Amino acid sequence: MQGIDHDRRPGFSPQPTPPRKGWPRPQQPAHKPKRDPAPSRFAYRLHRMWLTPYFRRLTRIGIPAFLIAFTTLLWLSDEDRRASLSGGLTGMVEAVQNRDQFMVKVMTIDGASAPVDKALRMMLPVDLPASSFDINLDQLRSDILMLDAVRDVELRIKPDGVLAAKVVERQPVLLWRHARGIEQLDETGHRVASVTERSVRPGLPLIAGEGADKVAREAIRIFAASGPLLPRMRGLQRVGERRWDMVLDRGQRIQLPANSPVAALERLIVLDQAEDMLARDISVVDLRDGSRPVARIGLGAQNEIRAARGQPLLGADGRELPKQKDKKS
Repeated sequence: MQGIDHDRRPGFSPQPTPPRKGWPRPQQPAHKPKRDPAPSRFAYRLHRMWLTPYFRRLTRIGIPAFLIAFTTLLWLSDEDRRASLSGGLTGMVEAVQNRDQFMVKVMTIDGASAPVDKALRMMLPVDLPASSFDINLDQLRSDILMLDAVRDVELRIKPDGVLAAKVVERQPVLLWRHARGIEQLDETGHRVASVTERSVRPGLPLIAGEGADKVAREAIRIFAASGPLLPRMRGLQRVGERRWDMVLDRGQRIQLPANSPVAALERLIVLDQAEDMLARDISVVDLRDGSRPVARIGLGAQNEIRAARGQPLLGADGRELPKQKDKKS
């Protein structure tokens, strides 16, 4: 009978061979639990927060900035440190501003009369030489434009420390007489300067009355259209702030309409050249009615007519003079 392999019999479990006496017992490997690969809840939440842009900006920028600001404020809380820092910064700024390349040494003014030149030099905020940082060109220009005689000014700091001013002055073309005195006006009606009397500027035409400066352009057009009447003109007077009266020599007055005064004056000039009307004894020519002019004869002509009719003569005030009684011989 063949041998039986007891190790392969079903249900047979061989017993381990006991160690012999004196031999070391083999070490059984200790059972170690497997590590869980899932992160902890705290690590998971921290990782999710780090993925948000706001948290990353707060960590990278906000916290360092807060620490720097806190440290700076803590250092500046001491008054002596603040004073030392302020003095150091001021000294550094002044050292840079007072360098020779930033210094303004002279001022040149082009296009200004002597009074305006003197006024501009007095308006400088500092005495020269001075740093260009101490001169505010925009503010200085605004102050200069407040002068009535200055229309425009250009300021520029040139190399070698030169403050150049190019001035455009207003040119007076009219004299305006009003209750407060006599003033020179430019073509826009802007005040240029005051004069004590008309003889100071005899070559300028005269306008008078309240509100005449506001319509200076119209007055200039009337003077330009006067033509042959210009040598006889004394001036223009504003009436009711709505129309003009042209005042001539020999006490004559031409009443211009409120609308189209130049056209009415041109028609009168044509009529005068044809009829020589203004050479007669006429005191007032009323042109306010555009359909026909109305003339008022002078006092001398009126008295001649009244004398021819046997009527009492008129005085300078327009009233009748008392009749003179015949003296008995």
